[in-house]
Parts: sequence; C-alpha cells; structure tokens
Amino acid sequence: MLESGCKAVKEGVLEKRSDGLLQLWKKKRCILTEEGLLLIPPKQPPPPQQQQQQPAPAEPAAKIKELHFSNMKTVDCVERKGKYVYFTVVMAEGKEIDFRCAQEQGWNAAITLQMVQYKNRQAILAVRSTRQKQQHLAQPHHGPR
Repeated sequence: MLESGCKAVKEGVLEKRSDGLLQLWKKKRCILTEEGLLLIPPKQPPPPQQQQQQPAPAEPAAKIKELHFSNMKTVDCVERKGKYVYFTVVMAEGKEIDFRCAQEQGWNAAITLQMVQYKNRQAILAVRSTRQKQQHLAQPHHGPR
C-alpha cells in the first residue's frame, strides 16, 4: 500500500525524456496505482570524496511526481523502435510527457488500462450522484395536512 492508500498495480523502471535543451532520457522508478502514475527519481549515492570529509546531510525526501488520472487525457503510443516502445502521456492542460520502456514491459498498455478504468469509475459515480439528486427531487414532499 502507498501513502495515498492505493495499492500498486505495477512497479518498475521507465525512462522519461527531460524537458531540458538536451532532452536526455532519465530512468525513473515508477509505481502505477488505480489513481495514477508515481515517478520516483532513483537514489544516487554521493560522490566518494564527500563521504570521507564529512557526513552527507540527510537526503531530502525524493521528489515524487504524481501523474493523476484525473489530469490525464490520453496515452499515445508513438512508435516501436528497436527494443523500445516510445509513448506520450498527454495531460489535461496540454502538457506532453514522453516515456520509453522495453517493449515486453507493456507500460503503455498498463497505464492506458488503469486510466480507462479510473475514468469509468468516475463516470459511474457521476451517474449515481445525478440519479440520487433526481430521486430526491422527485420525492413528494409531505407537508402538514
């Protein structure tokens, strides 16, 4: 179970293209849940010289980035090239995040499936809520006689 209370559906490593000028591929530890995708930077050991001179300061909590399905529009499979499948997660505000993984890992399919299931659950909840409101309004009000 994660802090958010969602259980992990899939865990592993994905490569994310950086936003910088060079657009390098950076490995991210990823946890797919029923609510979204968590991106966790891999832990990097401090350089050897730093270890000898002084104890390294306590490492700040890893910058965990959550791509929540409520903010996700689509997962586009861009191409399969060599051993990789390249895909793009398109967010509601139009931001595009590029990923790649080994074809056999099937991350793009797993993310798409979880996103569709999440959107379906939200739609069902919305319909139930609307029906409850309609039933409440349709009930006759028994006033004093």
